[in-house]
Amino acid sequence: MPGDSKRIAVTGGHGKVGKVLVPYLKDKGYDVFVIDRDAPSDPDELAMVADLTDFGQTLDALSSVGEDTYARAEPGAFDVVVHLASIPHPRMLPDSDEFRLNMMATYNVFEAARRLGIKDIVWAASEVGIGVPFDKTDVPYVPVDEDYPMRGYTVYALTKVLGEEMARQFCLNDPEMRITCLRLSNVMDPEEYAKFEGWQNDPTRRLWNMWTYIDNRDAAQGIECAVRYDVRGKDAFLITNDETVMRRPTAELLDRYYPQAERKKAFTGNEVILSNAKAKRVLGFKPVHRWTDEV
Repeated sequence: MPGDSKRIAVTGGHGKVGKVLVPYLKDKGYDVFVIDRDAPSDPDELAMVADLTDFGQTLDALSSVGEDTYARAEPGAFDVVVHLASIPHPRMLPDSDEFRLNMMATYNVFEAARRLGIKDIVWAASEVGIGVPFDKTDVPYVPVDEDYPMRGYTVYALTKVLGEEMARQFCLNDPEMRITCLRLSNVMDPEEYAKFEGWQNDPTRRLWNMWTYIDNRDAAQGIECAVRYDVRGKDAFLITNDETVMRRPTAELLDRYYPQAERKKAFTGNEVILSNAKAKRVLGFKPVHRWTDEV
């Protein structure tokens, strides 16, 4: 059963995805411990303030057992680490700072988990690692899937590409590890759906990721599916909703903006182009929140 004897550390648990994921995991019966650079607003939340670019702080945070006066540090404190913490967009900081912060945090989490005997990691990778923005790169075929060649067009995307390679190397060096890389699409909260109508007359505004999104609640579901995934090694999954952000038919959009791309299937309605088929087939992911139901 989900949640049985599973203690989960969530890094970046106070960020956009974490604010939805943490209560979702708790509702599923998991024991959740948040690690974030910001202090919790709820004094009863099990959490630690830590700088994940500092290896000592990362190692200490990921060895947290117990709570209150009985808290202590020891190996094997968590069954799974969900690593969300990241500078979430390019150009929020100078490129060199974003590269340093994202890469150091990811390395420190992977290495601290390895040393502490935590063998299961779910990492928030990104769709950007497969060539986003697609208005700047060639599109060889659609639907886009996990076999697409990796390309770090921005420094943010570069940290995701290198992070996936680092995950692969960690799992090669320790066959007992598994690092599941979830290539999350553009995460949207329900209150953001009102702006979707403003894109309908100008599809180029969302050309950069082929009109793809993921509802934050479905992102939480996808992450929980990955928490339960139990195959050793590195693997990657696109986490997207079933439909695009457009009302216009997908086939029409492809005719207009990607006529050179080989079509490996026929698209119906506003079917998504960045495919979630592998996540559905392997993880049991099933998105249920459609933006058109909320506007």
